[in-house]
Amino acid sequence: MSLARGIDPANHRELVHTVKALAMDAVEAAKSGHPGMPMGAADLAVVLWTSFLDHDPSCPSWPNRDRFVLSAGHGSMLLYALLHLSGYDLPLAELRRFRQWGSKTPGHPEFGHTVGVEVTTGPLGTGFAAGVGMALAERLLAARFNRPGREIIDHHTYGIVSDGDLMEGVAAEAASLAGHLGLGKLIYLYDDNQISIDGATDITFTEDVLARFAAYGWHVARVDGHDPAAIAAALTAAKAETARPSLIACRTVIANGSPNKAGTSASHGAPLGAAEVAAAKAAMGWPAEPTFHVPEGVRARSAAAQQVQRQRREAWELRMAAYRDAHPELAAELGSLESGGADAAALAAIPTFAHGGKQATRKAVQTILNALVAAHPALVGGSADLAGSNGVVIAGEPANSPKNPGGRVIHFGVREHAMAAIANGLALHGVRPYVATFLVFSDFMRGAIRLAALMRLPVIYVLSHDSFWVGEDGPTHQPIEHTMALRLIPDLWVVRPGDARETAGAWRIALRRGVGAGPTAILATRQDLPVLAESREEIDVGAYVLWQPDGDAPLDGILIATGSELAATLAAARDLAGRGVRVRVVSMPCWEAFEAQTAAYRDEVLPPSLQRRLAVEAGSTLGWSRYAAHSQGIDHFGASAPGPELAERFGFTAEAIAQRYLALPA
Repeated sequence: MSLARGIDPANHRELVHTVKALAMDAVEAAKSGHPGMPMGAADLAVVLWTSFLDHDPSCPSWPNRDRFVLSAGHGSMLLYALLHLSGYDLPLAELRRFRQWGSKTPGHPEFGHTVGVEVTTGPLGTGFAAGVGMALAERLLAARFNRPGREIIDHHTYGIVSDGDLMEGVAAEAASLAGHLGLGKLIYLYDDNQISIDGATDITFTEDVLARFAAYGWHVARVDGHDPAAIAAALTAAKAETARPSLIACRTVIANGSPNKAGTSASHGAPLGAAEVAAAKAAMGWPAEPTFHVPEGVRARSAAAQQVQRQRREAWELRMAAYRDAHPELAAELGSLESGGADAAALAAIPTFAHGGKQATRKAVQTILNALVAAHPALVGGSADLAGSNGVVIAGEPANSPKNPGGRVIHFGVREHAMAAIANGLALHGVRPYVATFLVFSDFMRGAIRLAALMRLPVIYVLSHDSFWVGEDGPTHQPIEHTMALRLIPDLWVVRPGDARETAGAWRIALRRGVGAGPTAILATRQDLPVLAESREEIDVGAYVLWQPDGDAPLDGILIATGSELAATLAAARDLAGRGVRVRVVSMPCWEAFEAQTAAYRDEVLPPSLQRRLAVEAGSTLGWSRYAAHSQGIDHFGASAPGPELAERFGFTAEAIAQRYLALPA
C-alpha cells in the first residue's frame, strides 16, 4: 500500500548509530546477548522501518499494518531498539533491563509479551515459516473481503532472516511452498554476514542461496547491506514483483563499526566488552556517556514520522467506514473474525452422532470439519499429503493457488514442520488454521507446536492413525510415545476421543480455545470404533463417568480409558460386573481440560477413596501415575501385523483388560 519514503544520508546514519549504540549498551549491561547481528543489520533494518514499513505505533493492532518478522530472533535488540525509537510503548527503561526478570525485552522476541512483536522467534527457521503463513493469510483475507475500489486488506509481510534460518530445513520447506503459491507480498531481507557461532559459514554453508531460492520460484536480488540507496532500490523492486515472494541478500559485516570484532564470530553471541564498546562508539563519533543515548534529532524525526503513520492509519479507517456502508454483511463478518465471534457461531454447526454402529474417529472428523468449513468463513487448512487418510478432505472447496487466492484448502505437501509453523503465521494474522498428518509424524512438527503453545495460538492439529492399530505399516508408523510427549507441552490440549460423539466434543473444545488460550491436538483413529450410547458430545470437563454398575453397593475400583480403548474397557467393566466386581469406567479424553476443573469435580470423578485403578491407553504409560497406580499400555515399539492381532498380543482386548484389573492388588 505504501510508497517508499526518501532517505536522507545524514539522518539515516544517525539513526543507524543510535540502533548500534543501544544494542551494544543493552547487551553490555546484561552481560549476555548478541550484539553483532543488530550492528550488522542496522542499515537494512532502518531503511525498511523508516521508508517502507506501514505501521502505527499508537495503534499496534491496526489490521492493515505491514507485518515484520525478525526470524533471526537472537538479534532481538535490533527489534527492541526499532520499537522504542519508532514510538511503541517500550520505554528506554525496558531496554536497560534487557534479558532481566520481568522485563519487556527478553532474550528472544515474544509475541504477546512485548508490544509490536508480531511472532515469537528464536528457534531458527520457524519465524521464516510463520511469515509465509502471515503472507498467505493476507492473501486469503484480501480475496474474501476486498471489493473493486474498496481494497481494505492490502499490506506486506517483511522479515529479516539469517544464515542460520536458511540452513534450517523448516525454512527450506516453507520457502518451497511460498514459491509454489506465489506469495508476492512476502519480502525477506537476508542478513548475509557469513558468520555463525562456530566461525565463518563456509565451514558448513557453501551453497548458492539465491540460486536455490530462484529454483523455488522466488524473486532474488543481491545488494551491499550497508548501502541504504541500494537496499531501498531492491525493496522497491521487490514490492513491484507481485507474483513471487522476494529474497534480497544483503551482504553485511557482523558487528559493523566494532574496530576489533567486526566480521568475526566473537561478536555473535557474547558482549563486545567495555573496552570494545568504547572503541566502537569512538569510531562512530558517539558519546561514551551517557549509555543508552538517543539524540534529540532522532526523537524529533520519530515524532514527525509517528504523525504521518497515524494519518495513514486514520485514512484507512475512513476507507473502512465507507466499506462498512457499502458492504455491511462482509464488514460484520470481518469484525466477527477479529473478535472471535466466528468460532462461537460455528459451534452450532457441529453435527451430532447417533449411537450404534461403528465409525473411525478420522471419518467423524471428516463429517465435522466439512460442516465447520461451511459455517466458519476463516477456517482454513489442510494436510501434509495425507488429506484422505487424515479425514480433512473438504467437499467442493478449491485449493489455494495463485489462480485461486481465496481457496481455503492448503496442500502443504510432505512438509510437516513448515506446515505447523505456517499455521502459526495464519493464526497470528487472524484466520483459524487446522493442519493434519499422522500422529507419529508430530515429531516433525514439535518445534512449531511448542511455539504455538508458547504464543497461545488457537491452531488445531488433526493427528490420525493414533496407535498400533495402524497395523501392517509396522513400528515406524505406530505411535507409542507421541500422545504422552504432546501432553508434556504446556498450554497444548491433547484430546483423544473414544468415538464419534466424543470427536464432536473435541472440536467444541478446540473452537472454544480462542486467541490467548492455546492450540489443540485432536487424535483420531484409523480403525472403526463403536459409537457408544454412554458417551458424551460435550467433553469440556476433560473426564467423566462413562458407566458403572447399577445399585448402591460399594465400588471396587476404577478403569480409566481414552480413545480406541474406551469401548474395550467398557466391555471389560461389564464382564467384571458379571463376576461380581463393581468398577467405574471413566472416559478421560483430555487431561488438560480435566485439570482445569475444580478439585471437587475431579474428586467426584476419581474419588480418593477408590485407589484400585487401572488406566488403559495404547501408548506409553509414563505419566499415568498421576491418575492411576497401574497402567495397561505399551512401553515398547509395535510390530507389523493386522491391528486386531496386535490388540490380542499387546493386551488390549476386553478379556485382557478385565484380567489385568483382577490381578491388581486390592
